[in-house]
Amino acid sequence: MISSLLNNLNYTTIFLLMLLESTVVPVPSELVVAPAAYHAAGGSLNALLVVLFATIGADVGASINYFVALYVGRPVIYRFANSKWGKMCLLNQEKVEKSERYFDDHGVAATLTGRLIPGIRHLISLPAGLARMNYWKFLLYTTIGAGAWHSILAAMGWYLHAIVPENELEATIERYNHYIVGAILVIVAIALVWLFIKKKK
Repeated sequence: MISSLLNNLNYTTIFLLMLLESTVVPVPSELVVAPAAYHAAGGSLNALLVVLFATIGADVGASINYFVALYVGRPVIYRFANSKWGKMCLLNQEKVEKSERYFDDHGVAATLTGRLIPGIRHLISLPAGLARMNYWKFLLYTTIGAGAWHSILAAMGWYLHAIVPENELEATIERYNHYIVGAILVIVAIALVWLFIKKKK
């Protein structure tokens, strides 16, 4: 199903894939948004709408996680993470606990910065729901974080259209993605230090 959607990227499939990526289904956003923007540079899609539908999909998926965590609680989430279905989604209790620690360490700002960090991005909405964070604040931070991430991926895809043939696109995206993730981690670290200093003052 997912491979079929990836081979037929349009606004609906972008929305659906980013919805799945923001729940627990392992869909790599860089292999959805960047190729969609690549095609947008060729005229078949609109880059702004690619970012918009990707971000709305992420909001819906993150909201599903938030409300599941809010209403079913930690024991059920851990049980699912350790189940056969959880493992099929590349999920385990350790990953959920890691996202909880990140949320506990960085507070509500984690909902924004966590959207930019691999391994945390699709799970950060679970501790937000467990902590009963205000939903509208959660949605605002999720939208900003997801929108920023998708804009970065779209810019990469648009840029690659001018220099990379389509048959080399996936390998090039994966190579560039390492540099982008490294730069984002540095930016997030600086932002968290700034927020910590501001809070202390």
